[in-house]
Amino acid sequence: MCYQNNNKTHDLKKNWKKIFYPVAIAASLTSSFTWADTTIRMLHLEADPKVVAIWQQVANDYEKANPGQHVKLEYLENEAFKQKLPTLLQSDQRPDIFYSWGGGNFQTRVDAGLLKDVTKEMKDIKPRFSEASFNAFNYKGKQYGLPYMVSQVGFWYNKSLFQKAGVDADKIVTWDDFLGAIKKLQKAGITAITTAGGDKWPVQFYWALLTMRQAGQQGIQDAIDKKGDGFAGEDFIKAGEELKRLVALKPFQPGYLAASFGDSSGNFGDGKAAMQLMGDWNYLFQAQQSISGEGVGDNNLGWMNFPALKDGKGKATDTLGGIAGWVLTSEASPESVQWLKYFSNIDMQKHLAKINMIIPVVKGADVAIENPFKKRIAQNIANSTWHQLFYDQAFGANVGSVVNDISVGIVSNSLTPEEAAEQVQEAWEFE
Repeated sequence: MCYQNNNKTHDLKKNWKKIFYPVAIAASLTSSFTWADTTIRMLHLEADPKVVAIWQQVANDYEKANPGQHVKLEYLENEAFKQKLPTLLQSDQRPDIFYSWGGGNFQTRVDAGLLKDVTKEMKDIKPRFSEASFNAFNYKGKQYGLPYMVSQVGFWYNKSLFQKAGVDADKIVTWDDFLGAIKKLQKAGITAITTAGGDKWPVQFYWALLTMRQAGQQGIQDAIDKKGDGFAGEDFIKAGEELKRLVALKPFQPGYLAASFGDSSGNFGDGKAAMQLMGDWNYLFQAQQSISGEGVGDNNLGWMNFPALKDGKGKATDTLGGIAGWVLTSEASPESVQWLKYFSNIDMQKHLAKINMIIPVVKGADVAIENPFKKRIAQNIANSTWHQLFYDQAFGANVGSVVNDISVGIVSNSLTPEEAAEQVQEAWEFE
């Protein structure tokens, strides 16, 4: 992807040190290092040029303070990143640092010897982070990277379309309330939900959240621990049945099974659907993917948590999302370790939070959040009694791909809830 410069990005880069990144702080972080000439390769999937411009300016500052060190930011699109990374990590073209989620995939890579143990090197900056976020990249007592941001999945909705259909978001508390709102939207001639069956993972959010609401934290943990019927148990079948109730209402846009995440977000941004179940990152992405480039504006945009199941064991405050960050590959240089420590500072976290790019993990950086949606989501995560990592990350690549597949299988009516649950359990038994 080729990034296009614009005046805002240019000004941001021009004024970075003066406004966001005090020279004194930059100097204090780098003045004592005299590494040999080396290139540090950092692989990411960030598509927003504003964020990349900020990262690049931090890299430029670091390079100036550390002559001979060169930071190279390398981009792969989200799906390409997931598909190519396993092969890349086994090759001589592996990066020094790469973007990562916690959970099963991360742990599998540790077990395979692909990641670098940096427990000693990161000990001095551990107090900088919230404990939960720092520990997301700790496995069997050893640290392999640093967190960058947290996220939550919920429903973004269009207030004007809700109003047109006579739907009050504040009264959607239970799943039955939600299904009732779907019917009202359809009666008003409005497409209720846009989703992305082509990419699969957006559809997986429905099955994941319904299983969380039905089984609860203990039920999910029991399945992970292979107790009882595991993922083939009654709660997981019940969650699939509830998803079938939604599908029976035909709530999705035409062609949803082939749609990409970009297609789906563009539909929402263009006002072609009332809701989209997606993470907090979609606040900006839906605007970027819209025809106007403006998307659903703040005055017309709403956010609500996933509804509760009437007889479910899960809590309405339980959240699904991610803790994303950076890990180092096994042969990463000492220079790469030092760069990642420098990169993970409060000044950049505050700035990215201020411009609505991340919900930060560095302590104290959350005070910079101004956007009301991001504030609310940050508070949701802070108040959550259980923050479950995305299933396709938490359960590892093999099981995660099955979860994605069976979710699409349920909504396309090619799998029954029982068959779907059994397939997940079978995949888990082979882990």
